[in-house]
Amino acid sequence: MRIGIDLGGTKIEIAALDDDGQERLRRRLPTPQGDYPATLQAIARLVDLCERELGERGSIGIGIPGAESPASGLIKNANSTCLIGRPLRRDLEALLGREVRLANDANCFALSEACDGSARGAASVFGVILGTGVGGGLVVGGRALRGAHAIAGEWGHNPLGEADEAPPPCYCGRRGCIETYLSGPGLAADHFRHTGQRLDAPAIERSAAGGDAACEATLQRFEARLGRALASVINLFDPEVVVLGGGLSNMQRLYRNLPAHCGPHVFSDDFYTRIVPPAHGDSSGVRGAARLWD
Repeated sequence: MRIGIDLGGTKIEIAALDDDGQERLRRRLPTPQGDYPATLQAIARLVDLCERELGERGSIGIGIPGAESPASGLIKNANSTCLIGRPLRRDLEALLGREVRLANDANCFALSEACDGSARGAASVFGVILGTGVGGGLVVGGRALRGAHAIAGEWGHNPLGEADEAPPPCYCGRRGCIETYLSGPGLAADHFRHTGQRLDAPAIERSAAGGDAACEATLQRFEARLGRALASVINLFDPEVVVLGGGLSNMQRLYRNLPAHCGPHVFSDDFYTRIVPPAHGDSSGVRGAARLWD
């Protein structure tokens, strides 16, 4: 039995998969906000609940909103900042009494979709998270790439400045990161900068569909930026498939409009990369975490 855990900013989700990838159980708890010891205990409680209910002990893989430093073993680059500088894997292994495998949550998402999701059968996959933050994961030959610094695929903190405006600040300490434009909060902030209206991403999408010109303009800016940002990854990695995940991936217009925004920036005579929604939706992260033991 493979147990996967998705450690998110608002929820901790657990799923157990059998050898065929079929789901046997799924549960979730709220993430204790800003409380590292309570987060450890919540994970242990979910594992205990799962194994008691199924009557079986499993391997454990965990997707996290950050990365484990190869140099120190401590967590870095986490937008759940209570994890930063903590020996998360060591603490969980002591608490759970077994080896634990960690990976960035976007890597887990990409791995799930490459194994048995929308990118099944593709030799190379870029999995994108467009949600509260912006992340990415790279999969080649069915294996997630970690990288020398454990940051492979982390395109969300590449710069995407605009010539006509001051770049917005990012939590990472830089300015003008892709995440500040292409996350859900980034989309809402861009709309506010241009209109003075405080709307979240779903409201902007609904209003644009209803004919609101300002909201439509915001989404067109978003799509143009996303196309340009994806093209930079495609030029470097040249994946067969790009899978979009996170809350903004539910905007169906992206799959119609993005190829036209990517193509002009891709260094090729034609543009073949498929841009697709996830097969497993928000379940991909936890399924990919379980597959860290494949």
